[in-house]
Amino acid sequence: MPFPFSLPTASSISFTDYFSSSTHPSLPNCATTARGVVRDVLKRYKRIPPSSQASNLSTVLSALREYIPYLFALDAGLSGTSCAGEEIDLVLVKELEVEWRSTLASTLPGREPARVKVKSLESELFFTLSTLAHVYSLQGRAQLHTLYNATLPSPEQRKTAISAAMAHFLDANAVHTYLVNRAHQWNSQPVAVDITTPVLGALAELSMAEATIISVLKDDPYPAVIVEERNKQNKDWMFRGIEIPKVRAHLFSRLCLAAAEHAAKAHAMLSRAKVDEKLVKYVDDLRRTAKAKACRFIGCDSELAGKTGEGIAWLRGARKELGFTALGADEEKKSSGSALGLGKLKKEWKEKREDRKVEKGDGWGSDAGKFEEGRIVDMLLKKWEKMNDTMSIQTIPPSEQLISTMPSGREIHTPKLYIVPALEEDAIVRMRAPPDPGEPFEGDEDDSADEERGEAAGEAPGMPVGAFPGTRGEYGVGSSYY
Repeated sequence: MPFPFSLPTASSISFTDYFSSSTHPSLPNCATTARGVVRDVLKRYKRIPPSSQASNLSTVLSALREYIPYLFALDAGLSGTSCAGEEIDLVLVKELEVEWRSTLASTLPGREPARVKVKSLESELFFTLSTLAHVYSLQGRAQLHTLYNATLPSPEQRKTAISAAMAHFLDANAVHTYLVNRAHQWNSQPVAVDITTPVLGALAELSMAEATIISVLKDDPYPAVIVEERNKQNKDWMFRGIEIPKVRAHLFSRLCLAAAEHAAKAHAMLSRAKVDEKLVKYVDDLRRTAKAKACRFIGCDSELAGKTGEGIAWLRGARKELGFTALGADEEKKSSGSALGLGKLKKEWKEKREDRKVEKGDGWGSDAGKFEEGRIVDMLLKKWEKMNDTMSIQTIPPSEQLISTMPSGREIHTPKLYIVPALEEDAIVRMRAPPDPGEPFEGDEDDSADEERGEAAGEAPGMPVGAFPGTRGEYGVGSSYY
C-alpha cells in the first residue's frame, strides 16, 4: 500500500571550504566526515537490487542520524543560537553549493531524474531531513509487506507489524511537518521541487493519511481473507468456511474518511507542483481506496442490521469510488457490451500483475491497495446479492443518495513533534581542538554526476554496462584491445 519512494543521492562537498569556526575549529571537518558516510551509504543503497533494499534501510537511517546533529550545529553557529549549551562562532567563507538528485520531479519515461544544484546550508538541511522522512516511510512499507505476501502471519505478528508501521509513518509526518513550518521563513521557493512548501505539505498529509488508514487495517479482517484466498498452499477451504468477526463499522468508516480527507489535501497540493505523475496517481488512488473502505464498512453495518439492499447499494458505491463498474451480478450477465468485458479483463490483469509484484517484493503497492479493496468489495457483493435474490428480496436504493449522507471523518492520531537532535556535550568539547591534519572523509563512492558529465562530453563511460560497482579497473575501461 505505501508509496515506494526513491532515496536521493548527493555530490561530495567539504564544509571546510565554506565554513570556519574560531571556537570549534573541528566542527566543519567532523560534519564533512559524517556527510561522506551518508553519501556513500545512499549510493550503495541505490545500487543494490530493489528487493534487497529494505534490509539496508537501518544502515541508511543510522548514517543520517549521525550526520543530522552536525547540520543543526552548523545551523546554530550561523544563526547565533546555542548548541548543547555552548555558543558556536561560525563564519561563512563562501556560499555553500551542493548537488542533490531530485527523486520527485517529473521526468521523461525511462530517464533518471536530474541532479539539481542548490545553495545554502538550509537546502542541504531540507534535503537531508526529507531523505530521513522517506526512510521512515520505506521502513513502514517494509513492515506492511509481511501482511500482503502469500504467507499469512499470526495475529501477534500482524499486530506487531502494523504498530511498527504506524509509528514509522508518524515519524515521517513529524519530519515533514517540521520542514513545512520551517519553510515559512523562506523568501522564495527553492529550485528543487522536492523541498518546496507544497510538496512538503503534501507529503505530511500523505504520511498522516497512511498512518490513519493503517489503524483501521489492524482490526479489519477482510484483507487477511483475501490473502488467504490468494495463497495457493492453503487447503483450509476444504473442511471449514471463512469466519469473519464483527467489526466496529461506524468508527472504522469515519477513520477511513479522515484518511481520504488527508489524501485529498495532498492531491490538491501536488496538482500544482511539477512532480512525478506516479506519486500524484498514487495519492488519488489512496483517496479512492480510503473512501471505498468507508463505504464498505457502512455497508457491513447495514447488512448486520438486516438491511441487505442498502448494504448492496453501499458496496456498489464503493466500486464507483474505486473507478470500477458499479453493475451488480445480474446486470453484468444481462449486459452484452464489449466495453464491460474488456474492463473486467483489464482489472483482472492488473490484479495479477500486482500479485506478482507482492511476491517479488519489488514495486508492490503502487495502486495504494485499490485492487485489493476491489476484491473485498466483489467478494461481499457477490455474497450479498445472492442472499438478497434468494432470501431477503429487498429493494436496492441508488448509491449516490447514500454516499451524500456519509458522516465526517474522525482523527485518531495526534501529530508528533520532531525533536531537533543535538550533539552530545563531549562531542562539542572535542571539537574545540584543532582539526586533524589529514583530509576529512568525503566518501569513497564514485560521483555519478562526474560520470554523466564525461559521457555528455564524449569521453569513455566511467563503468561498463553490467559491471559490478567497484570493479572498473578489471574491465580495462578507457583502453583498447586492438
